[in-house]
Amino acid sequence: MKKVGIADTTFARYDMAKDAIDEIKKNAEGVKIIRKTVPGIKDLPVACKQLLEECEIAMAFGMPGKEEIDKICAHEASQGIIMAQLMTNKHIIEVFVHEDEAEDEKELAKICEQRAREHARNLLDLLFHPEKLTKRAGTGQRQGLPDVGPLKS
Repeated sequence: MKKVGIADTTFARYDMAKDAIDEIKKNAEGVKIIRKTVPGIKDLPVACKQLLEECEIAMAFGMPGKEEIDKICAHEASQGIIMAQLMTNKHIIEVFVHEDEAEDEKELAKICEQRAREHARNLLDLLFHPEKLTKRAGTGQRQGLPDVGPLKS
C-alpha cells in the first residue's frame, strides 16, 4: 500500500487538503493518507520531512497572505520544502495559493479547490503513472488557473 503525506496549516483560509484527499480517494485505490496540520507556512518543511519518513510522497498546502512579510515567509517555506525533498530524495508537491491571486473570496476559493485537486492528480501521476507527465511536458499546464498552452515555433 502506498502512503501519501498531506501537510497543511491553520493559517490558511481554505482547507485545500480536504479537496486533495477527496481527489486522491476518488482516483486511486490502496492509498493510505497521513495528514499533519501545523500552525504556519514555515512549519511545513519539517512536517513534510516527518511525513516522508513513512510516506512515498507528500503535499504541502499553504496560503500566504497579501503582505510583503507573507511573501517572504512563503519563499522561506519553499526553500525549506526543497531542502526536505533533497534530504529525503522524495517529492513534495508544493501547493501554495497567495491571497492576492484573485479579486474576491469566491474566485480565490475556486482557485484553491482547483489547484488542490489538479496537484493531487499530479501526485498520483508521479506515484503511479509518470509517463502521463512526460506526455504533458511543454504544454503550459497551470494548476488552479487556465492552461496557457505550448509556445508556437
